[in-house]
Amino acid sequence: MVTSSELLRVPAFADLPEDQIEWFLSHAEERTLRAGDVYVRQGDPADTMFVLLEGEFQWRGEFGGETVAINNTAGNVNGALPFSRMKQFAVTGRALTDGRMLRFPAALFPELIQKIPELAKRLVGVMSDRIREITRLEQQRDRLAGLGKLAAGLAHELNNPASAAKRAVAQLRDTLKRIKDASHELGRRELTAAQRSEIEKLEASFTQRDEPVADALTVSDLEDQIDSLLRSHGQNDLWQLAAELAQRGIKPAALESLFETLDADTARAALVRISASVEIANLLHEIESSTLRISDLVGAIKEYTYMDQSPVQNVDVVKSLETTLTILHYKLKKGISVRRDYQRVPLLVDSFGSELNQVWTNLIDNAIDAMNGSGELRVRTYRDNGCVVVEIGDNGPGISPEVRPHIFEPFFTTKGVGEGTGLGLDAVQRIVKKHRGSIQVNSKPGDTCFQVWLPVADAALEKKPA
Repeated sequence: MVTSSELLRVPAFADLPEDQIEWFLSHAEERTLRAGDVYVRQGDPADTMFVLLEGEFQWRGEFGGETVAINNTAGNVNGALPFSRMKQFAVTGRALTDGRMLRFPAALFPELIQKIPELAKRLVGVMSDRIREITRLEQQRDRLAGLGKLAAGLAHELNNPASAAKRAVAQLRDTLKRIKDASHELGRRELTAAQRSEIEKLEASFTQRDEPVADALTVSDLEDQIDSLLRSHGQNDLWQLAAELAQRGIKPAALESLFETLDADTARAALVRISASVEIANLLHEIESSTLRISDLVGAIKEYTYMDQSPVQNVDVVKSLETTLTILHYKLKKGISVRRDYQRVPLLVDSFGSELNQVWTNLIDNAIDAMNGSGELRVRTYRDNGCVVVEIGDNGPGISPEVRPHIFEPFFTTKGVGEGTGLGLDAVQRIVKKHRGSIQVNSKPGDTCFQVWLPVADAALEKKPA
């Protein structure tokens, strides 16, 4: 049997009057548990408060496809608490070791509040701590989920240029062998200085061309023309060479001089070498473009996270928006067009740059999701009455009037189970308030716009745009 002195050792009951302790004990039920015993199951009505007296216990349940486990030891109070709106237990309670607990019925909470007001006050504190812990876990999960999505997108974005560079390097090995063999073939032939000069001149002009790639129809026509020219000079098996030269935009007339100054076999060797040189130029350009794309993405990641920089920065809002758009490019290229309207605005002085990037990421990501992969994303900046204003809008279906009042509430989400925690816009609002700003939304079918107002510090007001 539980004694009053034993219950007084539980922090929530410490120093309570003896008569109040006795009243609580007279309405509570003692229960002894063996290791592994379940004392409440997920989905059971939330009608009992548990006071843990001996042993170790654990709450375990599924949240968004992830298993969450919270351990409790003797001295804790959990389960249903006064003023809680919980209707059902969301997790299962189990004893990890042999132990004892008291069960107090939630139906007696109104009487408990009257009989033991100090205990009710302490239990409200316990509930507040629980809410903070749940919120922390959900925020951590939300951040990890967001990080996972960004990482997956960036991995895809990095993989494309990396794969392109890898393919180009593999082709480069084969092409270098072709140019080596063709050079040996030309070296065995007695060429005049004029003939060597003509070959080198054509090779240089073809490899140094920097014209935009023609459309597929033009390239196909060029390929047919080059192939016809080669066949007219007895070169019936150089169709692949014709395709490579056509891709570079080379006209058939430019090749005529080779057949005018060289015999057929020498002209063939010269064409193979020229074609290989053109292919090498193309492959080098592809490798350069791919590595530049990788470098740009790595630079964007460093800008986005403010890596190697102080957490407090003078933030260029337009630059941070562009960095975020770069990071989210993998989602934009599937059918979302971006309309930018940037006015020159002052730097935000003494701001948390990486946190502001979280704001833009959440708002842009929500806009993309709202448009279901197809539509127009609008990003606008301007200055208004000592504030930098950032607008992020979309032409999706809009936010219904029933949902709009709740979108900034913690844990409120319209997404399916496992797709959202409801903390994205809550985090946005908290970060904006941390910067002494405000956020508002206007929405109707086909036009939703979030406005973020961020005050400019005095130091920035003195440096007005030129």
